[in-house]
Amino acid sequence: MNSISALTYDVKEDGWETSTGFIKREVTMPALDEKANPKDVLAVLLEIQYAGVCGTDRGIWNRQVFKELIHQTLERENKSTRILGHEFVGRVVEAGSQVENLYGIRVGDNVSGDSHVTCGRCFQCRVGEEEVCQDQAILGISTDGIFSKYAKISAKNLWQVDFSRIRPEICAMLDPFGNAVHSCSKVELRGKRVAVLGCGPIGMFTVLLARAFGAVKIVAVDILEANLNTAKELGAHEVVLLRKRDDIEADPGLLQRIRELTYDKGVDVTFEMAGPNASVNNALAITRGGGEVVLFGLKDGDFVIPEFKDAIVKGLTLYGVIGRQIFQTWQTSQRMLSDKTNGIQEKVWKHILKEGRDTIIPLDSYSKELFEQKMAEHAKILIKF
Repeated sequence: MNSISALTYDVKEDGWETSTGFIKREVTMPALDEKANPKDVLAVLLEIQYAGVCGTDRGIWNRQVFKELIHQTLERENKSTRILGHEFVGRVVEAGSQVENLYGIRVGDNVSGDSHVTCGRCFQCRVGEEEVCQDQAILGISTDGIFSKYAKISAKNLWQVDFSRIRPEICAMLDPFGNAVHSCSKVELRGKRVAVLGCGPIGMFTVLLARAFGAVKIVAVDILEANLNTAKELGAHEVVLLRKRDDIEADPGLLQRIRELTYDKGVDVTFEMAGPNASVNNALAITRGGGEVVLFGLKDGDFVIPEFKDAIVKGLTLYGVIGRQIFQTWQTSQRMLSDKTNGIQEKVWKHILKEGRDTIIPLDSYSKELFEQKMAEHAKILIKF
């Protein structure tokens, strides 16, 4: 087997400004070769079973994010094609000679893994802050990803999974679920009133977790009614539908509604999970004096924050959250999903993945038109290999 099918972006053949979507191409089958590449002693070859499509992938699909990083790293690697994708579950089919000795991972193990390939040498890595590693690569962005039948990945990034505890389709989403766990772990949620701005998959996970972590009122906010319907099913107490706007100002209607729901105080904690400038300004506006704002949503470009002094005068605490804490977040995620009494895994499967009905697309059936249709219809889709 010399080549395999993969979903890709090619600098020369596609062009950032002249294309959209993922292009299905034949690429070279990855292989371990410890003589040619000594680092392969710590790598594995995975047979990918399921891969998740996240907001970042949608941004790349529409050529909205990570242009410079993708182009710069491809130039450095002296090639033009990037294999995309970073959320996965797979089976180890080959392992480097030191993998079992250092990480306890064996051929035949089922694994998911973190998309941030950290260096292990910088100050942040050495003090246990790998999520902000100074010299990290990101699967599917600055190094080849997992939208292919087989992928070569550093074993240090892998997390062994047990399908008797967490079903494989949900194991493929441990990476984004971990984003929500990391976000919710930044603040104390017991007894708090919480707003979640942006109810894509990670926002939906945040609703589930905020409820499980003890929030007493959760207000879900989005521009799509379908997302709000799902948020309600997942445990949101109130939902607010916003109209899509091109300006950057905070929405006065949202502020009024939040005040009505919080006895004119504002919410204790706001999770900004969408990213647009207006959404960040909404988060700052609706959070009570002395409250906390968790900023997870990510968009390129400059932001304007009118009356920035208000954030200081209100005494807000702002948290920037990126990725997952490796591997503390993974352990928490596994325990939350494995606990059948909290209903989280069941709700993810039933309400977000819709029990696999129309949300799981075989790679062999991939077409740009089909994928675009399914992304428009569902907040979360998976690729089956």
